[in-house]
Amino acid sequence: MGRLKAAIVGATGMAGQQFALALSGHPQFEVVRMVTSRTVGTYKEALLEASGASRWTQSSPVPDDMKDVPVLSSKEFQPESVDVIFTAIESDLAKELEPRFGETTPTFSTASAFRYYDDTPLLITGVNDDHARLIEKQRQNRGWKGYVLPVPNCTVTGLAITLKPLHERFGVDSVLMVSMQSVSGAGRSPGVRTLDILDNIIPYIPSEEGKVRKELLKILGSREEGSIRGADVRVNCICTRANVLDGHTESVFVGLKRKAPLAEVRRALEEYDPFGGIALHSAPDRFIRVFDDPYRPQPRLDRELGGGMTTSVGRLEEEPVLGGVKYVLVSHNTKMGAGKGAVLLAESMLAQGYL
Repeated sequence: MGRLKAAIVGATGMAGQQFALALSGHPQFEVVRMVTSRTVGTYKEALLEASGASRWTQSSPVPDDMKDVPVLSSKEFQPESVDVIFTAIESDLAKELEPRFGETTPTFSTASAFRYYDDTPLLITGVNDDHARLIEKQRQNRGWKGYVLPVPNCTVTGLAITLKPLHERFGVDSVLMVSMQSVSGAGRSPGVRTLDILDNIIPYIPSEEGKVRKELLKILGSREEGSIRGADVRVNCICTRANVLDGHTESVFVGLKRKAPLAEVRRALEEYDPFGGIALHSAPDRFIRVFDDPYRPQPRLDRELGGGMTTSVGRLEEEPVLGGVKYVLVSHNTKMGAGKGAVLLAESMLAQGYL
């Protein structure tokens, strides 16, 4: 079978650029369309400002196989002309465009527009794959041939990945979390002003804490007929913005329903291998890495592990207040938590027969 034809919507933004990197040379998906707010010829032309400056913000150069992909406006783009769509657009625009895409074509989104609908699973590959069956309910409810699958908020991704094996093995009763999030998570619009973040930590990110609480319970919940029943876990958090380019760091405190020795908890994390031998192109060799070094993980040193898809854990210790464990994690917010995580999800849907 040849590669599936793919389109990237919102291709010139930061998340769209991550899609371009993740899909470059992909063995299963071929990007044949880029979609932006205007028609500009090719992708390399769309990345140029009127001044001649480039919109490209990634440390790796624009992939050669993406430079000459034709660019259309959203009004000209015909979603039925491709097999799969990757969207990286603001939530308000996603509410307008993604239902039109989902009518005909499987659509994978980094926006929050569809995250909270009862008929829409909130999937992290390797964490709650069984929720994928809810796609059929979404199609039935909306009369669609395709579907829309959003990835979760980037802050909740690493948290859910590390809590899943603990919840399976011991049961999670309560979670407290403090995040130190990178500036790339804010994007360039509205972004974070330089003088705000230099030599500083911003103690508030609008709407972020509510997203973490709501989305975590949906991800760790159980699939019922036509919806997801949220997990019975008490969750609270404080989300802050730190002077770091990429990679979210989180301090996590977990109360366990079944108390377990620290060595057993560590084994549960280290041995968690949800892919079960399934060959997914974007999946890391190790889903979770646990460090002995008390000075790890660090975003600058560890965000790129597993191609930016491994969640790193350190400072794993007993937690006597909640009755469980505490740890620090680092997760790459624009790779596992956004574009590349959505590509991994598409690979998983292909393997499960939903593409």
